[in-house]
Amino acid sequence: MIRSALMNVMTAAALKAGRGLNRDFGEVENLQVSIKGPGDFVSAADRKAEKVLYEELAKARPGYGFVLEESGTIEGTDKSHVWYIDPLDGTTNFLHGLPIFAISIGLARDGQMVAGLVYNPVTDDMYIAEKGQGAYLNNRRLRVAARRNMSETLIGCGIPHLGKQADHARFKAEFATVMARAGNLRRLGAAALDLCFVASGRYDGFWERGLQSWDMAAGVLIIKEAGGFVSDADGGQDFLTKGSVCAGNDAIHPQLLALIRAAG
Repeated sequence: MIRSALMNVMTAAALKAGRGLNRDFGEVENLQVSIKGPGDFVSAADRKAEKVLYEELAKARPGYGFVLEESGTIEGTDKSHVWYIDPLDGTTNFLHGLPIFAISIGLARDGQMVAGLVYNPVTDDMYIAEKGQGAYLNNRRLRVAARRNMSETLIGCGIPHLGKQADHARFKAEFATVMARAGNLRRLGAAALDLCFVASGRYDGFWERGLQSWDMAAGVLIIKEAGGFVSDADGGQDFLTKGSVCAGNDAIHPQLLALIRAAG
């Protein structure tokens, strides 16, 4: 387990925000039957969690900049450090009462990710990593899966929703190409957790387009510290700005990348 001062700060912030999300998640079921629906409630839960994370991290590390899902970019006096925060990754799952969502906190130093945390408050699973210190799920050291053959793999993916119809055709081509080679595919709806499932060996690989930097910042470092390989969907290292990701071990990553690139 990593017990640095930095990770203690990140863990405390995530646990505090997670308590609020857990309380709000317990109310979602009651809101499903209302005429108004739970959409406004979930947006409020998202903003409350972000406020907690911002306040806790800003207090512990004054001057650091922020890239926040709800509040946008906040410049800091310390130009070397930037937090990437997603207070509720998997909003649609949360909205429908599915316990697959997470808080994601990533820290970049001089443009390089140096710490990451992904926390599911419902399951109390916390994935953490610091550069050069390995990756952990709670107290267990993580390693990516060792499978080498695509036919034996379980591959995660992201499916573009109704509002991203322009991306549907490309996704269907990629899905069909990967489906013809992989053992099976999954879509769980929370990219930060999907990336952690690669790090923990639950998935053998994962790809998705149309993501934001805060969706990936923590999970990408956690995979790398678990011995995995990550690129954008074009094979480069510009995933935070390009908004796409492809991940796996040293054998599956290049195979998966070749398949999605061929489909395009």
